[in-house]
Amino acid sequence: MRQYLFTILLTAALTTALAWAVWRLSMRFKLYPGIRDRDVHKTPTPRLGGVAMFLGIVAAIAVSSANPFFQLFWAEPEKVLSILGAILLIALVGVADDLWDLDWAIKLGAQFLAAGIIAVGGGLQIYALPIGGMTLWSGWVSIALTMFSIVVVMNAVNFIDGLDGLVAGVCLIANGVFFAYSYILTRDISTSNSSLATFIAAVLIGACLGFLPLNWKPAKLFMGDSGALVLGLLMATSAIAVTELPPSLLDPDDGIARSQLLGAFLPILLPIVVVLLPLADFGLAVIRRMRAGRSPFAPDRKHLHHRMLDLGHTDRDAVLIFYAWTAIISLAFLLMYLATREDWFGSYWLGVVFGVIGVAACLVLTFLPTRRSAPAPQEA
Repeated sequence: MRQYLFTILLTAALTTALAWAVWRLSMRFKLYPGIRDRDVHKTPTPRLGGVAMFLGIVAAIAVSSANPFFQLFWAEPEKVLSILGAILLIALVGVADDLWDLDWAIKLGAQFLAAGIIAVGGGLQIYALPIGGMTLWSGWVSIALTMFSIVVVMNAVNFIDGLDGLVAGVCLIANGVFFAYSYILTRDISTSNSSLATFIAAVLIGACLGFLPLNWKPAKLFMGDSGALVLGLLMATSAIAVTELPPSLLDPDDGIARSQLLGAFLPILLPIVVVLLPLADFGLAVIRRMRAGRSPFAPDRKHLHHRMLDLGHTDRDAVLIFYAWTAIISLAFLLMYLATREDWFGSYWLGVVFGVIGVAACLVLTFLPTRRSAPAPQEA
């Protein structure tokens, strides 16, 4: 655990320092776009924070290569190098889009190319799903599912990037829960606590933690596409890395999940649940735009965070409510997963009760905003 804590602190410190430098340079050379119709902020703000996050992440990965604790996944360097190549491509395309607004087709093509670098170049694929030991025997099916999953999560994370501190905080919470899940899972099934999935989660925690000070309202710096897409790519990659599990874990009649049927589904549900909020916003946006005869990637002002503002929430309250939703749903499933372990009481009720109470509280907070829209002035 100490090695992971060191990774988190190192990444956070580097990201904070780099974000400050990027902000100063952006302000000095006026590297910021104008205000768009769908933007919530009213002051031109640099959107190159993703550069700082990318550099902090790369530095942390480079340091890990010299750490004996992480040599387990560095034994297959092509996987780590493919991740580095993919995030480099996405960061470059993201920076170009943040500065010049690229066409959505160019961005989507780059996303699939980055996903292909990981799936084909690095061989990091969804070979098996922890649902009754289901294995994807076809290589093309595995590659296609892997690439599609990465692209969907990338765009889902990018779609919720609309309020100060929203993406960084949601990803911080989601990766914190995923880190705990992956760490416990690795410890239970392996003689070593080192795993690629847990390491990526630790790096993402550090990057989000280090970026938040400059991104909290009022934000001095936005992460832009270069940051949100890199976060989404790495979150998807860490979840895919979890599918590289021993067969005993994938058998619902054996291993950790042998006592209860739901336990066979939790290892695949939990990585999805931690990004449930971005996925929901992404799915609703695609359906909404296609029904209107528009491109699924055409921007609009109808995302979930925009609807929260329309309900009467302040920017900060909306962000905190999104944090609460992410924490409640993720922690509820984590508690249910922990209940499948032999040293727990073997019941899901703690997670279920926690989730039901938490969701009820979040619904109240969501639909009872702290302020109301000002009443229309009456005629004299």
